[in-house]
Amino acid sequence: MIDPNQYPTALTIAGSDSGGGAGMQADIKTMQACKTYSTVVVAGLTAQNTLGVQGAYPTDLAVIDQQFASVMADFDVRAAKTGALFDEARVLQVAKNIRHYQQKSFVVDPVMVAKGGATLLDPAGIAALKNHLLPLATLVTPNLPEAELLADMKISNRDDMVTAGQKIQALGVPNVIVKGGHGAGPVIYDYVLLENEEGFWLEGQKVETSSKHGTGDTLSAAITSFLAQGDSLREAIEKGHRYMNAIIGHPLVIGHGHGPLNHGQWSNPED
Repeated sequence: MIDPNQYPTALTIAGSDSGGGAGMQADIKTMQACKTYSTVVVAGLTAQNTLGVQGAYPTDLAVIDQQFASVMADFDVRAAKTGALFDEARVLQVAKNIRHYQQKSFVVDPVMVAKGGATLLDPAGIAALKNHLLPLATLVTPNLPEAELLADMKISNRDDMVTAGQKIQALGVPNVIVKGGHGAGPVIYDYVLLENEEGFWLEGQKVETSSKHGTGDTLSAAITSFLAQGDSLREAIEKGHRYMNAIIGHPLVIGHGHGPLNHGQWSNPED
């Protein structure tokens, strides 16, 4: 039982967003709102704002190792997640460390393209993620374009989402969420396929706003937070989904492009 006066610790392994709306900045804000302490491994830096990504600079591989070593030597990391990993070398380096430190609760957010369209994972990196990182993961959380790449198929409807979830699960990751936020219609359907269970759907109202930068980072960080607190995977997914539904309608009108979410809008996981 976790002391309610103390936060459990989670780890985000991701890129830094200088605009503060996505990447590890979104992860840190989400984890704090969800009452979890966030440690970080910086996989790369981006020069970025709400208008797009102006530059991307992957972290030296030895520095990734040093960050893992520092965090794991001092903190009780209950759950970890990835975000943007940039290329094959960084994916493989992260996978090596996840194996070395035997991280059990591990969420992969397979960030491949930024909201503004910039590529954040090259083709060799996608292959490495499929072959080396997904088999280590507890859960993977692709959106529809990412699920199409991972499942190697076009997704046009909810039946396709189910098929894609099954194909992604066959890559070696036991649990999959295929997020439907890129789909048409007023309702967003996310398909959840858990190990040894039938799949089920989560629903949310689509909010018409340009301030959705970092939604994928935010959902995966919320789920990671609740896993760190000791929730079951299904409980963590359902709480993370409620968190997203609560904050998506209260965006921050900041910048001139894809604005950020208001991560602090909700702070009670039971709301």
